[in-house]
Amino acid sequence: MEIRAATVLPARREPIELETGDGLTLVGELALPLDRPPVATLVTLHPLPTHGGFMDSHVYKKAANRLPALADLAVLRFNTRGTSSERGTSEGTFDGGEGERFDVAAALEYAEFHDLPKVWVVGWSFGTELTLKWAHDPLVEGAILLSPPLHRATDHDLDAWARFGRPLVVLVPEFDDYLRPDEARERFARVPQAEVIGVEGAKHLWVGEPYVRIVLDEIVKRVNPAAWPLPTDV
Repeated sequence: MEIRAATVLPARREPIELETGDGLTLVGELALPLDRPPVATLVTLHPLPTHGGFMDSHVYKKAANRLPALADLAVLRFNTRGTSSERGTSEGTFDGGEGERFDVAAALEYAEFHDLPKVWVVGWSFGTELTLKWAHDPLVEGAILLSPPLHRATDHDLDAWARFGRPLVVLVPEFDDYLRPDEARERFARVPQAEVIGVEGAKHLWVGEPYVRIVLDEIVKRVNPAAWPLPTDV
């Protein structure tokens, strides 16, 4: 069977709640391999909620639908404060990336408390800003950025990640609306351990199954290379 956009592979999918340090409850889901422990974990930070981003943004939904089965990964998705999806609405209100520091911390604390292994943070658009600003946690093995706009995240945040020292993989669409590959290479040159990958033909939202496959393949290549490349049929 060919893996298509709507393919949902077997996994244990559990609704979860995250409690933030400033007293909010956030809703989310944890997807785990069906009959074995995960070898690594993706904590995902979604695009801008004021422009339609949420835990079900399509790349993350497809990661949760496929990667527990194909790559033995745990995929943790959640709605940041004030964000709604089919799973429900997280308490609080959007805070432009500042109060969301507590949301990032709550997700990482959940992963630590539940002994989820080898945590990598995956940020997409607004989620890349949250990653660069707030994911400097000893638990974090590294981060993967999808379509970073570098609006809220500044050179100060890039320098902080450089000092943090963890790997940083940056996937930049050729036709991104905000930051394209050549400029991204210049901006991320401040982070010696950053690897910037331009993706030919892609746009900011990674629409189209070929681009989703590229993203998921690049994630798995770093997080569980034994499962790379991902199959296109099951």
